[in-house]
Amino acid sequence: MKVLIINNLASGYREGSIYDFMRSFVEDGDEVCLRSSDGTTSIDRLLGDAEQFDVVVASGGDGTIATVAYRLRETGVPVLPYPAGTANLLSLNLLEPNEPHALAKLARSMRTLDFDMGEITVGTHTFGFMIMAGAGYDATIMESAAPNKKLLGPMAYFLAAGSNIVPQHSAIELRIDGVVTRTEGLGVLLVNFSEIQFGISVTHSNQPRDGKLDVVVLKAKNAVELLPAVFAAMLDRDGHFPDRGDAFEIYSGTQVEISADPAFEIQYDGEPTGMTTPFAVKCLPKTARLIVSEEAYDLFA
Repeated sequence: MKVLIINNLASGYREGSIYDFMRSFVEDGDEVCLRSSDGTTSIDRLLGDAEQFDVVVASGGDGTIATVAYRLRETGVPVLPYPAGTANLLSLNLLEPNEPHALAKLARSMRTLDFDMGEITVGTHTFGFMIMAGAGYDATIMESAAPNKKLLGPMAYFLAAGSNIVPQHSAIELRIDGVVTRTEGLGVLLVNFSEIQFGISVTHSNQPRDGKLDVVVLKAKNAVELLPAVFAAMLDRDGHFPDRGDAFEIYSGTQVEISADPAFEIQYDGEPTGMTTPFAVKCLPKTARLIVSEEAYDLFA
């Protein structure tokens, strides 16, 4: 096999498990190419000849994996999400192992599924995301958590949430597949994969292959008012808990335009963009080919 590994040196705890993966993976006749970036070299630049490889291993956080998958969308090149970040939510949703030898075996299996992606357009800039993007409260949390992620791991997000008890509240206008809805809240989430840390599912269903994105408006006036919805999500293990209360307003669609007054900051897959609303999002159906576990195949196929 001919394998390209994209290694984000700035992700996670820098424990270097990707090198254990390489030792476990390689067999007679294999070619393994490792390309690394600490953020100075763009990941896009490292993927110029990616279509010449049998598989691309994206080693980093969810933002790294989304960047690789977006660059390789519709090429048919399989991507193995390698969980080397802080939260690794995509691997969590895909029921992946996190041990390098098990991941090497998974890569060898070449069991693939094509998943939807979301595409954000802000002015002349475009970004792709696998899990979820958002504007408002979640983007504030991502930005606040960034300095502490290496030290605290996933707890950095909860610390950031606790330090932003009264986030910005804005008037929001949504245009979903041409239909305009006016509402208000702390922010808006665009959801592809719905599960976040500790098994909490933002929406009832986790359907990243249905050609649509869920649009979730955070209706609460402050962070405390979101707690009942969080508790409901924790109880919703089988998808049958009745609702999320009044804190969430949920829609779905293929093309979404979002504006807010005052403007919200924007993030995708945990990556702050430094940009603000308005922005547009569209679903790219089954455009990312991922290598998945047998359990994930049974769940999503």
